[in-house]
Amino acid sequence: MHRYLNPEKLKNFLNQREKKLLSSLAVFSCNGVRRIPETEIDTGYRQAFSLDADRILHSLAYTRYIDKTQVFYLVKNDHITHRVLHVQLVSKIARTIGRFLGLNEDIIEAIALGHDLGHAPFGHEGEGFLSDLCKYQGIGSFCHNVQSVQFLDKAERKGRGLNLCLQTLDGILCHDGEVHNQAIKPEKDKNFETLDKETAEKKADNKKTLVPMTLEGCVVRFSDTIAYIGRDIEDAIRLNLVKRSDIPGKSSKILGNTNGTIVYNLVTDIIKNSFEHQFISFSQEISEALKRLKKFNYEKIYMNPRIKKYSNIIQKSFEVLFYEFLEDIQNNNHDSVIFTQFLADMSESYIINHSDAEIVRDFIAGMTDNYFLRQLPKGILPDNLKI
Repeated sequence: MHRYLNPEKLKNFLNQREKKLLSSLAVFSCNGVRRIPETEIDTGYRQAFSLDADRILHSLAYTRYIDKTQVFYLVKNDHITHRVLHVQLVSKIARTIGRFLGLNEDIIEAIALGHDLGHAPFGHEGEGFLSDLCKYQGIGSFCHNVQSVQFLDKAERKGRGLNLCLQTLDGILCHDGEVHNQAIKPEKDKNFETLDKETAEKKADNKKTLVPMTLEGCVVRFSDTIAYIGRDIEDAIRLNLVKRSDIPGKSSKILGNTNGTIVYNLVTDIIKNSFEHQFISFSQEISEALKRLKKFNYEKIYMNPRIKKYSNIIQKSFEVLFYEFLEDIQNNNHDSVIFTQFLADMSESYIINHSDAEIVRDFIAGMTDNYFLRQLPKGILPDNLKI
């Protein structure tokens, strides 16, 4: 192996080995494309998508996953899923599928770890509240997948971005785990102009469905659903929101009624129906069972009034903080945390290319749940919610 210790030779060796081991349908690391080309001095022996995964893992946005709500917020239970665990589950499930299909596990890991970085505090409810404020300010709707790309491409490294590969950013932008598909075929012919165009379209219409450019991106999109569907049920049972016997019989008969069996059956079905194909797919029977289960989760868990008892307080809190920080920027209040903890040392290009409202959006979207609560003025939170 000594002849491969030279970084360039070692990377070439790894790229050649990849072409021997992976399916011809996989995306190869040597084909990773960045906005700004990087030399061997910049990247060393690491392959393109492995480097992307490392950059995401060491980003500030990834660190903040630790206190980001998945579904259930302001719940005093240490066994309820947080987003940091969710993305790890997505990564594991997607890499398992990718391994059996002969796909590139490095880009799968990168997309999976980065796909939810843009989530606002307090999960999808927080996303909705922030989106209303953004639209009112004329900066488009707020979508967490768009925001994930925004953080990685425009805000990290003090506004310089991480210069990730197009294929990685595309997979993150297009993950849309809430959309139900039986099969997805990648739309391969994309470039950075396409990425920017689709980002703008998604901000203008958050219902717009995007399709990943790689099979690996399609795998992560399916894996997102696989990771949350049964896990959310287990959390809801733990919180006494539903009982296991409430799970629709038609779905549990096919998929099982525990997270473990649901994950196993969904993963197995994808592998069977996608092997050596140019698409990722469930069987029709499994797809219909999953669709019924998603409907159950939506009606009995996500829309359950018991998990929305603090919605009005959280909505008001988003409004208070958004307009407070917007006023701080407009009044050049450099004592404000938006200056001291976000804009300090931020690159000139970031400040020039973002409106005041967009800067506030980025700051609030990046907050953990507890940090968000700590910024609120006195009198907003009831005593039982104070931290």
